[in-house]
Amino acid sequence: MKTPFILLISLSLLNITCTSQQKTEKNNNNLTNTEKKQKIDKIELKEQTRGTNRIITFNPGLISTSLNENITKSELLSSDWENIVKQVNLIDLSKISTYEAPTTGRYSDSALASTIIITSDGKTYQSSSFDAGIPPKELEGLYQLLQSKTGISKKTKPKLR
Repeated sequence: MKTPFILLISLSLLNITCTSQQKTEKNNNNLTNTEKKQKIDKIELKEQTRGTNRIITFNPGLISTSLNENITKSELLSSDWENIVKQVNLIDLSKISTYEAPTTGRYSDSALASTIIITSDGKTYQSSSFDAGIPPKELEGLYQLLQSKTGISKKTKPKLR
């Protein structure tokens, strides 16, 4: 008689523990989904070296390009903005400054020094500096998408020695 009673209590405790764990996992998933749906206000792609200063700003409906302080503006389709936001949502913004650049050509002016700055919910997130055309792997999808919308010709990747 004692054995079935102990077995029943053990199974009840096990069931309560599993149910509690499932609720915790659901809450964590909801938090993750909420974090990923942040409102993106604007995205800037800065590329500079001694003789060139280029800032490309992406806002909903507008691309603003400043090349050595000469500003041009063009339309950004809402579908393009949505694709950019989807790419941003794949990135952990709190870690964007820790992503390491794969090359160092910008140190000797053999490549433009690039930075991506994302403003989301009023907070600014800035990547570490990287060579233009060769972003950290975590930012590659976003960088390629931004470059495709600028109309600026891509340079080939510098040869590593």
